Amino acid sequence: MTTIKQLSIFIENKSGTLIKVLNLLSDAKIQIIASTIADTQDYGIYRVLCSAPREAFTILKENGINVQLTDVLAIAIEDEPGKAATAINALSDAGVNILYMYSFLWQGKGVLVMRTDKSDEAMQVIARKSIILLDEDNFKN
Repeated sequence: MTTIKQLSIFIENKSGTLIKVLNLLSDAKIQIIASTIADTQDYGIYRVLCSAPREAFTILKENGINVQLTDVLAIAIEDEPGKAATAINALSDAGVNILYMYSFLWQGKGVLVMRTDKSDEAMQVIARKSIILLDEDNFKN
């Protein structure tokens, strides 16, 4: 069982900063699978799952973008009411805290992407509960 790599891109809250990142990824033919932005007054953290995270990391770094590769968990759930709650309850019952999470639909399934305070314990719960853990191969072009 494995985590996947997510780009955590620190961008200033000013015009043109986000489009620079998007254009660099587009020019490299890297597909964005899902993304979210958390912002503060002066900057945002743009979290991105993409088809080639290591290549994207290198391209962004070479172009002066402040970026990190972060390990996250991605689980697939049925696209039905209550399935996310069931998965999160299993983690919570095991004492695993979710630091942040976002979700999207992918190939007919709901996907929950999360960073937890106890990745190893989270993966044990995922295996024990027969929850589908996705890896980077699921998101390649």
